[in-house]
Amino acid sequence: MKRSLFDYIIISLKGIAMGAADVVPGVSGGTIAFISGIYEELIETINKISLNTIKVLRKEGFKSAWQSINGNFLLSLFVGMLISILSLARVVKWLLENKPILLWAFFFGLVLASVIFIAKQIKKWSPVTIIMLILGSALGYYITILPPMSATASSSWFLFFAGSLAICAMILPGISGGFILLLLGAYKPALDALHDRDFKTIFLLMAGAIVGLLTFSRLLKWMFDRFKNATLAILTGFVIGSLNKVWPWKKVLQSEIINGKLKILKEKSISPFSFDGDNQLMLAVVFGIIGFLVIIVLEKTATKQLDSKV
Repeated sequence: MKRSLFDYIIISLKGIAMGAADVVPGVSGGTIAFISGIYEELIETINKISLNTIKVLRKEGFKSAWQSINGNFLLSLFVGMLISILSLARVVKWLLENKPILLWAFFFGLVLASVIFIAKQIKKWSPVTIIMLILGSALGYYITILPPMSATASSSWFLFFAGSLAICAMILPGISGGFILLLLGAYKPALDALHDRDFKTIFLLMAGAIVGLLTFSRLLKWMFDRFKNATLAILTGFVIGSLNKVWPWKKVLQSEIINGKLKILKEKSISPFSFDGDNQLMLAVVFGIIGFLVIIVLEKTATKQLDSKV
């Protein structure tokens, strides 16, 4: 496909939108790719990267290898995503520290709507899909109540693993990379690394992301090709159970000062009426509704685009 410079600028803008989505633990970069009409090309391009690419590079040179993996498309997209992630991370970090209830309420609305978005893609319900939904819900909830291990959360292997899992969200409409980092307890460390220019942590996350993109993407594609309903049911249940993680009102059960910063080690969800302090209930409801409507609008936009192509 022959593209102009303007076309690649538009792809970069779509990458910026995808990056912004994946920073926020609720909206999926895959959803943005789907809505903006580049989802299928993205999946096909990722799966073109293989050992055969190295063979082409050795025999025919860099230009042929670059063309074989649709390199201009990938570069334009990832440049946009990187710009977005580096710029938006500071804003989200400030909001988490200064307006946590309103931000989490917005996230809660996003994730709740994402449950509906994913579940609607299940074409046929059966005893197997229901069991997968229940198992996914139980697993999602269990992860949210696991006590974080501060030593593990900053270790090299954990950051690499977190990056590899989070990048998979880019090819899964409805699941956010930021949301996966949030569940793994790596969301705050990732934001801190971007804010503080901690290049070691950033490198580990990016290295994991590259490996995850080239391996898990193939596994996920295989699962979707052969067990789509069951896979979607597990993901739907996982997000349902994980809503506990983004509930706006929390009670801190355990915390400590690490490197001069307050780190929350354990907390639990409570009723807004039991919250110690200003629960900001009315504003939180408004922000939750806004978050919910964002996903609904995105879905309606995607549906209209699909209908126009049929």
